[in-house]
Amino acid sequence: MDALREAVRAGRLAPGTRLPSSRTLAADLGVARNTVADAYAELVAEGWLTAKQGSGTRVARRAAPRTRAPGGPPARPNSRLPAHNLRAGSPDLSSFPRGEWLASARRALAAAPHDAFDYGDQRGRVELRTVLADYLARTRGVYADPERVVLCSGFVHGLTLMAQVLADRRGRAGARGGTKTGAKGGTKARAVAVESYGLGFHRDLLTAAGLRTPALPIDGLGTRTEELTSGAGELRGVDAVLTTPAHQFPTGAALHPDRRAAVVDWARGAGGLILEDDYDGEFRYDRQPVGALQGLDPERVVYMGTASKSLAPGLRLAWMVLPKALVGEVIEAKGDVAAVPSAMDQLTLAEFITSGAYDRHVRSMRLRYRRRRDQLVEALAEHAPESRVTGIAAGLHAVVELPPGTDERTAIQAAAWQGLAIQGLSAFRHPSVPPGRDALVVGYGAPTDSAWAGALDALCRVLP
Repeated sequence: MDALREAVRAGRLAPGTRLPSSRTLAADLGVARNTVADAYAELVAEGWLTAKQGSGTRVARRAAPRTRAPGGPPARPNSRLPAHNLRAGSPDLSSFPRGEWLASARRALAAAPHDAFDYGDQRGRVELRTVLADYLARTRGVYADPERVVLCSGFVHGLTLMAQVLADRRGRAGARGGTKTGAKGGTKARAVAVESYGLGFHRDLLTAAGLRTPALPIDGLGTRTEELTSGAGELRGVDAVLTTPAHQFPTGAALHPDRRAAVVDWARGAGGLILEDDYDGEFRYDRQPVGALQGLDPERVVYMGTASKSLAPGLRLAWMVLPKALVGEVIEAKGDVAAVPSAMDQLTLAEFITSGAYDRHVRSMRLRYRRRRDQLVEALAEHAPESRVTGIAAGLHAVVELPPGTDERTAIQAAAWQGLAIQGLSAFRHPSVPPGRDALVVGYGAPTDSAWAGALDALCRVLP
């Protein structure tokens, strides 16, 4: 009751905001429904909230909170923690299947062999590698022999290993006199082409390893991979490409079949590698998920997957399915087995998948995220019809194109006043790419069920 009262007083919950039902909020907080109902009733009596049959409980239309202290400067937008997290890439952590995960952990611990408590294989536990090979073949069309599966402590760990492998190859080529040289005779760093919109810290990681990161343009058909074949400009001499073919991050396009074929043809002809980031490939809502690119050529594609979106990033469980020739190089780069995720977490995930709990959880979350995306599209169509949701129906985020004349930075500032943590599309643009459309990248995965309605209301107030 105190927290709700303070949120209204401070303006984090704006007048008219719809609150979750007492049943939903009670489930999220793990308290009795009557506890929430009593709190709502008291706040209605005090005038903070209103409750009407058929329209639910809302923040009362009372005077706006004071934005300026007497004689002082204007107050800043909510500088404390935002009321709603609409940043891309975050799943609904409140939906983590604690009960089934705990049951899987108990069964895994009871059945664990003695050597599970030793340092173990640098590739990870064979039990999980075997289960993942079967699961990825069944759900993503990946050719995944357990001997080619290497477990990592998160996607970034896997990308770091690949950056080191590529940098080491450059060093070996230089020692043999095979290092590429530029027009002036200087040594030219190996290059990993990246998509023109993506995560900046992925580019920084590759750059820190001494690799160039030229940008591949993107349009409505996904990344223009055919430009790799031309090898013009900065794309000349590219050794690898980092791509998100199932659901481009963050623009939301799926890679067109012709372009999937083009990037594989390039890799075969140039002896290059494709680093496939399949970060949310299981979450497609309008059709069956498109199979992984890796199935087209397992010897040219490094498939990289993670449990961060399907379960939780805090598990630090990710995997790579490698071309046979790369397994030894990656294990050498990995070095210390301490970089392997906890053996018990590996065995728990193996049991979680084997028992069918993982499939059930993914199906449940697929329905939940699809419902949220549908609600986002419907709400914008009603309250902000000039803003358009783009990209395929997939994943945990959507791109909302702003109407002509609406500045992205202004919209983000307005969102801050509404207590929304949200990002603009420009935050993901490659430094070499000129400014493009003004848009917001709206993550609908993170809010709990009880918070989602309020977050959606706040977003609609931000958009013209």
